[in-house]
Amino acid sequence: MIENAQVNDRPARPKSSPALDEARLRQQAIGVKLRQIFDEVVSEPVPDEFLDILRRADAKSDKA
Repeated sequence: MIENAQVNDRPARPKSSPALDEARLRQQAIGVKLRQIFDEVVSEPVPDEFLDILRRADAKSDKA
């Protein structure tokens, strides 16, 4: 019987420095903010002018 086995299969992470921890937290915060901004942009409606351009392009390709 193995008494000192870890609960999961991942090896134990060595102690990291406070600067490294801060850098990881900063990167994580940037990632969260970028995802929020991306989600906002994706949910914006497509401008009517752009839709008109796409419709005209489709009409031209259907005639060709």
